[in-house]
Amino acid sequence: MSPTPSSPASPPIQKGLEGVVASETRLSDVDGVGCRLIYVGYSIDELVGKASYEEVAFLLLNGHLPAREELRGWTQQLASQRALPAEVLQAMQMLPYGEPMAYLRTVISLIGLGDASAERLDPERLKAQSISLVAKTPTIIATFERLRKKQPMLGPRPDLGLAANFLYMLTGDVPSQDAAEAMDAYFVLLAEHGLNASTFAARTTVATQSDLYSGITAAIGTLKGPLHGAANTKAMEMLVEIGSPDRVEAYVQKTLQDHKRFMGFGHRVYKGEDPRAKHLRKVSQHLAQLNGETRWFDISERLKEAVWQAKKLNINVDFYSASLLYYLRIPAELFTTLFACARMAGWCAHIIEQLADNRLIRPLALYVGPRDLKFAPIDQRSA
Repeated sequence: MSPTPSSPASPPIQKGLEGVVASETRLSDVDGVGCRLIYVGYSIDELVGKASYEEVAFLLLNGHLPAREELRGWTQQLASQRALPAEVLQAMQMLPYGEPMAYLRTVISLIGLGDASAERLDPERLKAQSISLVAKTPTIIATFERLRKKQPMLGPRPDLGLAANFLYMLTGDVPSQDAAEAMDAYFVLLAEHGLNASTFAARTTVATQSDLYSGITAAIGTLKGPLHGAANTKAMEMLVEIGSPDRVEAYVQKTLQDHKRFMGFGHRVYKGEDPRAKHLRKVSQHLAQLNGETRWFDISERLKEAVWQAKKLNINVDFYSASLLYYLRIPAELFTTLFACARMAGWCAHIIEQLADNRLIRPLALYVGPRDLKFAPIDQRSA
C-alpha cells in the first residue's frame, strides 16, 4: 500500500523545480520558447562582439552600460584588484593541485576568510566584494595552472583587458587580438543566465543572510557538476574520442546503442537552439581557420548534424565552447573554471539582488515514507 500524504490537498510536485517561478529579476530573461537571452534589456545578439566583458560586468552590477568615463574608472578599478593577497598566494602553493573547480572553490573561500568585512551585507560592501572576485578569479585560475605545471607565477598586467590578461597570465605570452577577442566573447556569452542551478544555489545561500563568499563557493560547487558547468569538459572529451570527422556517424550509433548522453546537446529551458551557440560557433570557426587546424570544428559540425538526424536534439552553450577554448590552448580540465570566471559577474549581481529584497528560500517536500511506526528496543529489531 502506498504511503498516505499528510494532506489530501498537497500541491503537485515539480521535480527539479521545472517550470516553477521562484523570484523576480532585472538581470536577465532566458526566453525558452523564443530562444532568446537578454541581459538587463539588451539582447545577447546586441552585446557580443560590441561590448567587452568589463562593460557587461558593469551592466549586470550597475543596471546600465557605462559611459566613457565610467568605463575608464571601472576598468582601472578591476585592474587594480587582480593581484591576490600574499597570504593567499602562499596558501595556494601548499594546496594539492587536484580538481580545478575544487581548488577554485577553496581559494575563493580563503579570500573570504581574509576579508575582515566579509559579514557586511550592505550594498556598497557587496559591490566592492563583487569587483574583487570578478577581477581575481582569472588570476586564481591562471596561477593554479602555472603552479600545477611547475611554471613561475606571473603577476597581472594592468595594461591588458581582463580576457587578454588572463591568457597572458596562463601562457606567459601576450595574446593576439583575435585570441583576446575570442576569450572576451566567451566571457560575455556566459556572464549571466537566469535562475540556473548554480545561481539558485548562490541566492539560496545568501537568503539565509550568509556572506557573499559563501554564496559564491556554493555556486562554484554546484557548477562543478557534469549536469551543469562540467559539461563543456565532457564535450571536448567527446570530440577527442571521436578523433576525426569520418568517425562521427559510428560514434553516434554506438552512443545510441549504449544509451549514453551526447554532451553539449539539449537544454532544460530552450525549446530550440541555445541563442549563445551561433556566436560561439562563429568564434570557434574563426579560431580554427586562424590556427590552420579545423579538425575540432569540422567534427563539431558533422556531429551536430548527425545527432539532429538521430535524436532531433539541439546544441547548447557547451557544444562550441569546447572547441573554442581548446583552440585557445586552454586545457580541457580548466574549461569549467572558465565558465565560473565568466559567470562571476552574474552570480554576484544575483546575490546583491537577492539581499536587496530578501526572503528565506524554503520550499516544501512531500513526505512519502512510512507512518505510525512503533519504537522497538534494540534487542527486538531485525537487521
